[in-house]
Amino acid sequence: MDLNTIWFILVAVLLAGYAILDGFDLGVGILHLFIKGDTERRLAMNAIGPVWDGNEVWLVTGGGALFAAFPEVYASAFSGFYTALMLLLVTLIFRAVAIEFRSKRPSPRWRQGWDIAFAVGSLGAALLMGVAFGNVAAGVAMDAQHNLIGGLLDMLNPFALLVGVTTVVLFAMHGAIYLVLKTEGDLQTRIRGWVRPLIIAFVILYVLTTMATLLWQPHLAERMRAQPFWFLVPVLTMLAVANVPREIFHGRELRAFLSSCAAIGLLVTLIGIGLYPNLLLASNDPANSLTIINGASSQKTLEIMLVIALIGMPLVVAYTGVIYWVFRGKVALDKASY
Repeated sequence: MDLNTIWFILVAVLLAGYAILDGFDLGVGILHLFIKGDTERRLAMNAIGPVWDGNEVWLVTGGGALFAAFPEVYASAFSGFYTALMLLLVTLIFRAVAIEFRSKRPSPRWRQGWDIAFAVGSLGAALLMGVAFGNVAAGVAMDAQHNLIGGLLDMLNPFALLVGVTTVVLFAMHGAIYLVLKTEGDLQTRIRGWVRPLIIAFVILYVLTTMATLLWQPHLAERMRAQPFWFLVPVLTMLAVANVPREIFHGRELRAFLSSCAAIGLLVTLIGIGLYPNLLLASNDPANSLTIINGASSQKTLEIMLVIALIGMPLVVAYTGVIYWVFRGKVALDKASY
């Protein structure tokens, strides 16, 4: 396996890690306003309190890996998606500030305002990420110098919006499963009742997105048609999703959460399979596309960065594992809680 392919896989792994880890706390935010009462909202917020900022490390690491390994892709994507990325940054900032500021005052209006900011920020971030993934998967118009053509409105096309809505529902499902894992009592019982409808909604949207992909973006299925064994990935995805209600029914919340994590990881894998070897596909002229070859750094740079990644990634994984181990178990409120 050549270095360019290795780095394609590493970037995909980092983005999948971010989608899995930050996906559930974005999902908790999406569901936040459906949770009633100040105490229960605090419980939900504190369920992600110790881990949400660490989860976002994976996004920063993924962006850094993309910059180091595929600088041309990084430059084109971050300049072409500039407005969307600024909107994403605003949603993430408001969400983070809401978590930190909500409990600074006991005023109901103060807390309600930050509750709205937390929910809207989470929803907006999930939607924008999904729309971005939809555009990358479908391809974007680029000129011969790899500059993206078009603005924000061009990115809000039906396919990308469908992927965005699917992402919102997926993260909401993922967040609900995480809350079932972390809560107990009446709150857990109510949230447990949300899981099945969210799974049904996600499956419907997943089927619609698959049909839209086959109709409008047939290039994403070319590798599967050429190498049918790749069909195993969408099959495993559906099995992982189908296993969630089974594990919830039997009271095995951790297994349900791990199944949800597997489904998200497999969905990112599915996009990677469809795109490879492209990183930014030019929808107007495939010759203008940025691939793992023409968008990559030099082989020497890739070699040096691979050594650094082999040292750094285990540290990130170990840090993440330790945090989740330390804060395992059901969430409870104390003086240090949000």
